[in-house]
Amino acid sequence: MIIHAARLSIANLFAAETRKVFWKVLGLTLLALIALWFVLRSTFIAFVLPWLQSVMPPVPDWTNWLTFLLAVLAGLGLALILALLISPVTALIAGLFLDDVAEVVERRDYPGDAPGKALPFVAAMKSSLKFLGVVVAGNIIALLLLFIPGVNLVAFFMVNGYLLGREFFEFAAMRFRPPEEARRFRSQYAFTVFLAGLVIAAFLAIPLVNLLTPLFAAGMMVHLHKLISQKEAARRG
Repeated sequence: MIIHAARLSIANLFAAETRKVFWKVLGLTLLALIALWFVLRSTFIAFVLPWLQSVMPPVPDWTNWLTFLLAVLAGLGLALILALLISPVTALIAGLFLDDVAEVVERRDYPGDAPGKALPFVAAMKSSLKFLGVVVAGNIIALLLLFIPGVNLVAFFMVNGYLLGREFFEFAAMRFRPPEEARRFRSQYAFTVFLAGLVIAAFLAIPLVNLLTPLFAAGMMVHLHKLISQKEAARRG
């Protein structure tokens, strides 16, 4: 069931409708990163650089190369900070378009079912910020465990698997169920949702490809929610 949902979600990533969402997310992400670059650079020039100059002792003219070297290192540092921000920024922006992905999946693969209801804008923004928090918190926890041999990789998958599975499954479920019922439904199938979260965590671990994680995860959990719901209905019928 989980592998089937993942396979369907990957196929949906290449659908024309999903590509439209991808280009919107990519374009907005690039604009946000460019804006962040200017903010970081301006902050460094206006505040950090004057502070460094005030605390550093005067240096002879023949050491001007040192100033140039520090400027180069500062530029590399800003680039590194920006690289670390790519994933959270993508997560924040993509979170605003998860309903678009869900609608594509429901239209293409479940045309006979009633469509889900998109979250209101405020709820969608809250969900996007929540997902951002999940990504940041999960990776901070994994980073803290990075130096424990034999635990770091396991921690990354366990933490991200649980958090990502929970958030995205509840998102998919809340398109068809009230929030409390969606959380109960997720708890009922907690182990299945966790295993699906591990698949999302594996996707997240692939460089560059991980920029598509929110779109992949949303599609996968829509499929998983549909498949579980169909299984429930068949059992009751």
